[in-house]
Amino acid sequence: MKLHRDYTLTEIAQLISGDAIGDAGISATGINEIHVVNEGDIAFVDHPKYYKPTLTSVASIIIIDQKTDCPKGKALIVHPEPFNAFNFLTQYFKKEIEQQLSPDPVIHSSAKVMPGAHIGNYVQIGERSIIHPGAVIYDHCVIGDDVTIHANSVIGSDAFYFKRREKKHDKLISVGNVIIENGVEIGSGCTIDRGSTGSTIIGEGSKLDNQVHIGHDTVIGKMCLFAAQVGIAGCVTIKDNVVMWGQVGCAANIEVGEGAVVYAQSGVAKSLNGGQTYFGSPAIDARLKMREITTISNLTRKL
Repeated sequence: MKLHRDYTLTEIAQLISGDAIGDAGISATGINEIHVVNEGDIAFVDHPKYYKPTLTSVASIIIIDQKTDCPKGKALIVHPEPFNAFNFLTQYFKKEIEQQLSPDPVIHSSAKVMPGAHIGNYVQIGERSIIHPGAVIYDHCVIGDDVTIHANSVIGSDAFYFKRREKKHDKLISVGNVIIENGVEIGSGCTIDRGSTGSTIIGEGSKLDNQVHIGHDTVIGKMCLFAAQVGIAGCVTIKDNVVMWGQVGCAANIEVGEGAVVYAQSGVAKSLNGGQTYFGSPAIDARLKMREITTISNLTRKL
């Protein structure tokens, strides 16, 4: 999420009552969860497993739960609850940004929003797009030109992102959005989560069948085809011209290369190279999987 103005390290530290360490001249231009962080952003870390990747990321200001050496060119803010402090800041900045905008949706005169569809605040809908009955478009989502969203699909619901505590699960409050580019078609009953702080993106010309789920901050390339009941977890990057057949499941934080094809009911547990066909769970080269199945079948016949 980009901020509406630059914030100094001192200002950020004061907002969350934290202790600033490092270059006092550093300022923040945005705030993002670590998987989508950019230079100039505020990020947070509260688990030793993620200290190193966060401290070596491009984030400029890092909210952290213990004192440590500050990397050169960065600043730290020590806070006992970085997760809560981050939630506070995203809500604070979101309100400031919204104060600069009109909440009324901007819908092109050639677009059609059918009766029973719900369009949230700050939404943009482009030329000749069609939103069918029962569809829900949450706040801040951007729908391009020539997009079709079929009945009862939900665009922009919250990210599935929680911090596990002893007696409850604390929610990372979603402030991102969904961007659906030109020529996309979304089937009936699909769900596309907005980014936690950034954008979930469906690339130009891609087509989603019915009952497809796309997790937060996932970026889908151009001209992809997803058959019914495909489920994509958060923070996945899927390149152009990827085909996923029915009930493919894809784990978080991986990449699927351009032109990959994944056969039905496969489980994608790690990144896949482009230009190949995959099958199985975990998904491997489809030809190898077919040989494996044939070999096992032949062995069982001999028993």
